[in-house]
Amino acid sequence: MSYWNVVCVVAGSGTLGLPYALKQGGWFGLFILFLSWAMSIYTGVLLIRSLYAVPNRRIGSFKELSTVCFGAIGGWVTFFLQCWIMIGVPSLYMVLAGQNMHSLCLGTSAELTPRIWIIICTIFIGLPFILVKTMKEAAWTSAVGSVTTAAVVFIVLVAACVERQSLPPAVHDGVIWPQFPSALATISFSFGGNVIYPNVESSMRHRKDWPKIIAAGLSTCACLYLLCAIPGYYIYGRDTVTPIYSNLPRAAPYIVAVVLITIHVLMAAPLLTTSLSQDLEEMLRINRMDGAKETMARIVLRIVILGIVLILAIFLPYFGILMDLIGSFSNCVLIFVLPILAYVKLTGLRNKPVYELAWMGLTVLLGIVGLIFGTKNAIQELIEAVQAPLS
Repeated sequence: MSYWNVVCVVAGSGTLGLPYALKQGGWFGLFILFLSWAMSIYTGVLLIRSLYAVPNRRIGSFKELSTVCFGAIGGWVTFFLQCWIMIGVPSLYMVLAGQNMHSLCLGTSAELTPRIWIIICTIFIGLPFILVKTMKEAAWTSAVGSVTTAAVVFIVLVAACVERQSLPPAVHDGVIWPQFPSALATISFSFGGNVIYPNVESSMRHRKDWPKIIAAGLSTCACLYLLCAIPGYYIYGRDTVTPIYSNLPRAAPYIVAVVLITIHVLMAAPLLTTSLSQDLEEMLRINRMDGAKETMARIVLRIVILGIVLILAIFLPYFGILMDLIGSFSNCVLIFVLPILAYVKLTGLRNKPVYELAWMGLTVLLGIVGLIFGTKNAIQELIEAVQAPLS
């Protein structure tokens, strides 16, 4: 079940956008994809190892780990970054699901406005979110979400290969240096799942198997990425768009892909909100209450979280660009930088071989580069969006 949790959350963040990332950066992006995969497994292992680095206790969350290593301010900064991802991503998922349902139902008796569909989708994800207690109970949604992602990749792969026969030869690039930073940022973010790892690992019966779980989960995601990215970019080349299924003709494969990706985001969203709720329940000591009090407090807290998700999805202007802006910073810090800094802080530098220190340095460097260029691109998009009504 932990394996499914990892695959569902991580694969949903990048699968259908990676062909476009190759269009931005060229074939050299595959090397960055490989680096990101290896580094994400490494930092995922270090993150959990850091939780056990303090004698006679297990650090319970990302926030607590940052507090132990970098003080109260570091802890609250980390918690803010976590909250933005664990609330912001589900909000974007609701926007996507609402828009997809609106487009699928146009001209039928089920035709509703996108906002109404967003409300319906939010209520739909609220049922498993409110009723389950931990990541372990929510894992069945992960299995469904992961299978739908794999199905979308298969549909896109087959449909694109069939369409290739009627397309002119695609134009490809080895590397596109001016756009490569944008591609690097997209690829780096595609392995973002660290925000849920502490809660996923805590729900495992045999926690010592975590390195196997993270390696298997992220390797599965990498395989899905390669199956989608390589054929997608090879077939469409410079005409590749994101998500990749938008390149397909508006026929049955496209409709099925839209339906399946909608199912995926509806299954993935409760995993992120559940992980956030578990952290808040620990901070507010809800999980230490008795019986009915604990249940009621947990339900109220989760309804509040769900309400925030809904409000952001419906009312916040430029929400997608703001999510890119803070997400660029959040993901890079939480995936590539913070786990290594925390591990070094708790265990020291002198007891590590030179090659591991070099790998740590390269990982932090990749995170910083992704952070800088991802944030720069998001700021440019925000400026253009704000100025657009004035032009």
